[in-house]
Amino acid sequence: MGLLVFGVAAAAAVYRELQANVTEVDLQGLVGDESARPQPTEPPPGDARAGTPVNLLIIGSDDRSGENATIGGENDGMASDTTIVAHVSADRSRVELVSIPRDLKTDRPSCTMSDGTTTPARTDRQFNEAFALGWTEGQDIASASGCTWKTVELLTGVRLDGLVLVDFVGLRDMVDAIGGVPICLPTALRDEDTGLDVSAGPQVFDGTTAVQFARARHDIGDGSDTGRITRQHDLMAAMTRSVLSQEVLTSPASLLRFAQAATSSLTASQGFRDLTDLTGFGLSLRNLQAERIVFASMPTVPDPRDTNRRVATPAATELWARIAADLPVGESPPTGTATPLTDPTASPVTDPAAPRVETPWTPPGGVLTSADDSSTSCT
Repeated sequence: MGLLVFGVAAAAAVYRELQANVTEVDLQGLVGDESARPQPTEPPPGDARAGTPVNLLIIGSDDRSGENATIGGENDGMASDTTIVAHVSADRSRVELVSIPRDLKTDRPSCTMSDGTTTPARTDRQFNEAFALGWTEGQDIASASGCTWKTVELLTGVRLDGLVLVDFVGLRDMVDAIGGVPICLPTALRDEDTGLDVSAGPQVFDGTTAVQFARARHDIGDGSDTGRITRQHDLMAAMTRSVLSQEVLTSPASLLRFAQAATSSLTASQGFRDLTDLTGFGLSLRNLQAERIVFASMPTVPDPRDTNRRVATPAATELWARIAADLPVGESPPTGTATPLTDPTASPVTDPAAPRVETPWTPPGGVLTSADDSSTSCT
């Protein structure tokens, strides 16, 4: 998410060319009461949401049409194999990206399709059914995304502010735009379904290999989605390190290539489609440090009724409460912070003169890494 925002922020000079790449998905009337969500208070290119936390829903779509079919194989349906809630702190000093397992059992609310029809609410359903149901019943991205949005809000209690959807081609092109991703593997990995075939040790993934690595599941380890989430976090952390180490953000040519790749893959909701809006938001993150970009997974355990499915643990409730309260996850607070807050559901300090209350906390049972983690860098 940080990479996407930075890349788009750098594209202001080529606005007209890049804006045409971005597709907007209209979720009006599909995700609840819009009036209750924080509205932009400052015209772009400033940060229209300055002083408030931002929660973005990031969906990796399993689109098998067009050019995506050459990567994932042709298929008429569409699924969401990757779902991440990206939390940007109100002071823009932290980003936490929390993955939700596709095999999680959860309740699904009634969803409204773009044609006005509704689907019934259901309990104890597989999480990624929400996207597939919206696509099947509504036959469009808006219906699929809207149903996922409402399911995430019901599951987490976190109010979402926007949506970004990325496909196979977009990930491939972003990796190729930065010259590949250096990564180190402890063991060789081969997966027949995706075509992944990589040796152990240090190497540089090109875009196609990166997509295969992010998608592979069945022939690696225990074949679980939680194992795949760990690999996706490793890949995202390695991409972040690569962008920062190559100084892509300070090279106009590199920035343009990366921004073109990012925007060509981007479908976004209102408020996150316009490059002028994203530019201000992205620039507000320009001082973000790698160690404060944290990747986590929602704490889950195997469902005792079906070991191929997952159920949330009590730690998941605490994690989402911390996200909702704009408190850090998985890292120590900056020096000079106040006495730790013991109740993660308590309201954060609102007096600007009062010391910021931040408690270091790591989700037990949740996959966790940060963008400066060297576990995949061979150093």
